[in-house]
Amino acid sequence: MTPAPRGGEARRAGLLITAVLAGLAMIGPFTIDTVFPGFEAMGRDFGAGSAAMQQVTSVYLISFAVMSVLHGPISDALGRKPVMLGGLAIYVLATIGCALSPSLPVLLACRALQGASAGAATIVSRAVIRDLYSGPEAHRLMSQVMMIFSIAPAIAPVAGGLLLAWGPWPVIFWAIAGYGVAIAVTTVVVLPETLPPEDRHPLRLGSVIAGILEVGRHAAFARLALATTFVFAAQFVYIVSAPIMVVDLLGKGEQDFWMLFVPLIAGMVVGAALSGRLAGRIDSSHLVDRAIAVALLAATLNLALMVTLPRLPYAVLGPALIAFAVAIAFPVLQLSMLDLFPHHRGAAASLATFASLVFNALLAGAISPLVTGSLFALALSSTLFAVVGAGFWLVHRHLGRS
Repeated sequence: MTPAPRGGEARRAGLLITAVLAGLAMIGPFTIDTVFPGFEAMGRDFGAGSAAMQQVTSVYLISFAVMSVLHGPISDALGRKPVMLGGLAIYVLATIGCALSPSLPVLLACRALQGASAGAATIVSRAVIRDLYSGPEAHRLMSQVMMIFSIAPAIAPVAGGLLLAWGPWPVIFWAIAGYGVAIAVTTVVVLPETLPPEDRHPLRLGSVIAGILEVGRHAAFARLALATTFVFAAQFVYIVSAPIMVVDLLGKGEQDFWMLFVPLIAGMVVGAALSGRLAGRIDSSHLVDRAIAVALLAATLNLALMVTLPRLPYAVLGPALIAFAVAIAFPVLQLSMLDLFPHHRGAAASLATFASLVFNALLAGAISPLVTGSLFALALSSTLFAVVGAGFWLVHRHLGRS
């Protein structure tokens, strides 16, 4: 394991590495959220309705989820940087294909390729954090990365709206492709290879499958993954439902996505900052206990507000508080899953992401259209996800004490 940096120069290098890891993590939000303001224009060009346009998000998430199982184990064999850079190269080409798409089926095919390649950067970067640090230092770095990364979903739809003011919807994909090139170059220059050759596994199908099975059949890992998936879904349902919520339910326009995303991301940034400050000061399991309790209270408040005051600004207060709670718990839950498998961190990072992504794809393509009939229905679904996630966490805590 690479030792923690010391001295002023090493600290500056550490800040650069943190920024690069956050930039790699931002690939996902930029790819999903930047295109939201363009949905209406794309739908007009392709003759597609709101439900059909939701598949632009769903297809991306499904392909991301399917390939996420492989990115981490392959990085356990080849090293972290080759996998991340190879994925970024394919991602840029797929994004250019989206910009040039003449029809919705072609766009969906390119979005599928985007999703299949984007996870190489996003997922493997989490394993890099645990390669570099352990304990409270890893918690702090994960929180710092999440704090920077959290800004992306707020910037992305606003940037998408501004780009639409400059040109037609393909300009959004050209901008995302440019970002992919920039972060790939920065990764080459700044990020070290964190998995030495002696710690790698042979790149054989049997070895890759064995690592995946070892992680996947671990009961504690499954409980943590499901707790993370459902608690995060309480927040993410608002992100994937943003086009319907902002435009249809709140009656706003394509320049108004900030009304939802700024409070959401403010909650995430503050929560991640608090999580980092509490690293090493409070037992990590107790921190998650309290964060999930806050998430349940926030979801309950949100539900009550949507019964009594279903309008702005109350419609975004509950989601912001839920995001705050999720951001406190998320770094601890992620590291807890990685710590279960010190010799298969890539595989653990992959499967930890896989569970969330599969459910998020269902959220975007199937659940979101069903629960966005009203602000109350959306709040109710968020509350149910928070309750289920809390249930898995409580079972995990009980079995851990037993």
